Amino acid sequence: MKSVRPGIAAILLLVGGTFGAQAAEPPKSGNRVFDRAVELVYKNFHDASALDRFGEAVRREVQDPKAPVSATSQAARVDAAIGAVLASLQASHTGHFRPDTIDYFELADVFRFAIRDDLRRLFPPDGDVRYPGIGMVARQGNGLWFVTDVYDGSPASRAGILTGDEVLSVDGAPYHQITSFRDKAGKQVEVKLRRRPDAEPMTVKVQVESLRPLPMFEKAIADSAAVVEHDGRKIGYIRLWTLAARNSMGAVAEALAEGKLKDADGLVLDLRGRWGGGSSDAAEMFVGDTPPFRLIDRDGEAMLANVRWNKPVVAIIDEGSRSGLEVFAYALKVNDIPLVGTRTAGALLAGRAYLLPDDSLLEIAVSDAVIGDDIRLEGSGVQPDVPVPFSLPYAAGADPQREAAIEEMRRILERG
Repeated sequence: MKSVRPGIAAILLLVGGTFGAQAAEPPKSGNRVFDRAVELVYKNFHDASALDRFGEAVRREVQDPKAPVSATSQAARVDAAIGAVLASLQASHTGHFRPDTIDYFELADVFRFAIRDDLRRLFPPDGDVRYPGIGMVARQGNGLWFVTDVYDGSPASRAGILTGDEVLSVDGAPYHQITSFRDKAGKQVEVKLRRRPDAEPMTVKVQVESLRPLPMFEKAIADSAAVVEHDGRKIGYIRLWTLAARNSMGAVAEALAEGKLKDADGLVLDLRGRWGGGSSDAAEMFVGDTPPFRLIDRDGEAMLANVRWNKPVVAIIDEGSRSGLEVFAYALKVNDIPLVGTRTAGALLAGRAYLLPDDSLLEIAVSDAVIGDDIRLEGSGVQPDVPVPFSLPYAAGADPQREAAIEEMRRILERG
């Protein structure tokens, strides 16, 4: 049975447009990367009232008495200066990403339409965004790297790497998001981990793959589908890693209508994603009142045209629930679907990506985002109904938020 991909009502992350600046432009540094970043913000940032303080931040970097940004500034100094001036805008969907980070490649695929003229040059020969990796994301804290995400079905998942593991080294060298795996696609690497703060290090062998971000996310969503049984009832689970992939909701629809989750009595929907994006009406699958229907051709093959889940739902949220996933969470909340976890990111603006002269990626918030008449989630987020904290370091794969959501669903099903 084939699935018809949901239509895109509004793409929160992929928007264009240019807006005239109202504030006087600050002095030029002579550095083409920094000056281009400043120019793009002046032309495109959605809130003109923030440009005065942005201009002051630019002036401080250009006129810094110890290390002014100039034509000869090192890349590290330019990166720090761009980060500082962007921070003055106090807005989500505004950042600077270098091609030695996973974020760069994932956002390049999310924003592929915005940078389409450069894709074949950046990712020869076909223009498909790829990077060498194992399907694991780690975050640095206090000089240590801890695994924050293991994509379902990825090499890291198959090798047994768990959320919260400390990453000590890859092939005997310090961990780096991209360079640890460069030129190793198709080969195995040895990843040294520590699972507990006082434990002996352990080493796992992991296959490196050439990863295409959006197809990888679609696969991870589909592979995350699982069912657990409690008291004779089946509780389904699926994780929406992003809404930005074309078939993100299609993967969910297939799992619910004909896959692992079709016989579930209730569903735990995990909105702890990596990126938002997607359709602003994605939650209609769970709160909409139009009936489900299928299209059947002359050979009797049916296509899912409108899937609706009318059984109980509990959702999980945290700071990874951002942008389009926050709209999703808000729609569930106002329809009395319980949310478990911690507050969402409070990152609901519309962003666009631009390439800078050094091929780094600049994301700028180019539009405000308002729900209904005057509800803004930017800076405030969506609060959970059942607060459950999560501590990352040395979690050893434990997931108290998922466990609490399953328990909440068990209580709902028990009450009938």
